[in-house]
Amino acid sequence: MLTVYMTLCAVSAITLAYEIDYDNTDWPNYKPPFCGDNIELMDVTKNDKINQIRLSFTENPSEMYIMWVTNKVNHINEVKYGPDKSNLNYTAFSFYDQYGWVDDYVSGYIHKALLLNLVPGVAHYYQITSNDKMSDVIEFIVPPGPGDKAPINIFHTGDVGAFGTSVMVTKNMMDRMKEEDFHATFVCGDLSYANKLSNKKPPSGWANQRIWDTYGAMIEPIAKKMGYMATPGNHELDVPDSSNENMTSYMRRFTFPGNGRYYGFPLGMVYFVAVSTDESVDPSSTQGRWLETRLAYANENRNQWPWLVVFQHRPIYSSNLNHGNWTGKNGWDTPDWEYPEKNGWPAAFEKLILKYDVDLVLSGHVHHYERSYPVKNRNEMVNSYNEEDFRAPIHITCGHGGQKLYKYVWDTKKHG
Repeated sequence: MLTVYMTLCAVSAITLAYEIDYDNTDWPNYKPPFCGDNIELMDVTKNDKINQIRLSFTENPSEMYIMWVTNKVNHINEVKYGPDKSNLNYTAFSFYDQYGWVDDYVSGYIHKALLLNLVPGVAHYYQITSNDKMSDVIEFIVPPGPGDKAPINIFHTGDVGAFGTSVMVTKNMMDRMKEEDFHATFVCGDLSYANKLSNKKPPSGWANQRIWDTYGAMIEPIAKKMGYMATPGNHELDVPDSSNENMTSYMRRFTFPGNGRYYGFPLGMVYFVAVSTDESVDPSSTQGRWLETRLAYANENRNQWPWLVVFQHRPIYSSNLNHGNWTGKNGWDTPDWEYPEKNGWPAAFEKLILKYDVDLVLSGHVHHYERSYPVKNRNEMVNSYNEEDFRAPIHITCGHGGQKLYKYVWDTKKHG
């Protein structure tokens, strides 16, 4: 069984903060709240503690990556771990690097290590030694292995940022973690908003790397205790040339399977496939060829993974006028540059998810929550989740992990 927890806590948190009555609001005339002030930015050069700890999955259920950041390094940079808290009998050594940015920014030392010999379905513990400091002993649960019918719990969110409301959402997720065990968090793009929502070219449009550090510190209470998986959004790419983000920060700060932009991995009875919606997915593209091969592989092994889930940034089904259905062509009015069209959205993509019987598609991008019934070919749908004779994915959008909520506007052009 797969239990997906959307960050609907964002709704409840914003309700408390802004005293919005969601049951009795005049939605057609409603002006959504702003996402709050930015939180104080972290200066990684002045933080001598081990910080920005996070875990992520590999394609092997008995392995996980671990990352952390320090402002200095010495000869001991390691993590001890194991299933016995009193006997951390395995050791993994990190390798590390830095990257520079404009305004003389230089990142902290970004460490990465690989944890081997993990036992699926069992609680493990680890402690990091780095920069002459030691972390606390931290507990995490390795998810069940393939074929194990034990349920898994995941968070699904997107469009997070480092805003006051982002902190509120994170706190709400932490509260949920006190009530039950979670195995993973899935962030469907637009992680830190380090470009400050700027659609300007440099120098005013440069991404602020301190926001990435702040974001890493903000998510640490969650990311250090479960696999923190993401897919790139348009704010990780920002513009299609090398003058701005262009996924640089995303690729340097996170470690995922494959090329990090699109990849697949198992989690208990579920096989997850990450897709990059800001890249072409038509059959002639690199991602398109990879996606068909990976979906076919997962579908052939339904005895291990009865559920097949795709997660991505832009939804191909959205009834909100803000963004709407992703067609591969960006609708921004940006006279300074053009966004090239991304081929294969949604036609080739939907053919693949139907061909290989994908069960669920998780998305972000649209700053609201929406869940479809099983739907395909734009207008074929049943108003039931239990219709065995109608096979099509369910699409869930959750794009308010901290960003402001969009005013809900029905897209009459697409939906009548």
